[in-house]
Amino acid sequence: MPVQLRAAGAILRRAQVENEVGLKRSTIYQRMQEGTFPRPIRLGDRAVGWRATDIENFLEDPSGYRACSNDQEAVDD
Repeated sequence: MPVQLRAAGAILRRAQVENEVGLKRSTIYQRMQEGTFPRPIRLGDRAVGWRATDIENFLEDPSGYRACSNDQEAVDD
């Protein structure tokens, strides 16, 4: 059983996401466009973050991950 290290509903900023998944910004955004990485949610006018649960789901199977197409809060680039 995986150990949950964050509070439910935690939001991660880009630098934290890069550290967690081992990918750089350009790769993260490229994979978001391809639908193979979770999309962030808007936190403000110029701020976004990723749900920790979305990143945990990605890390369970990085090569097989497919983003949900019905994420209403996803940020469009």
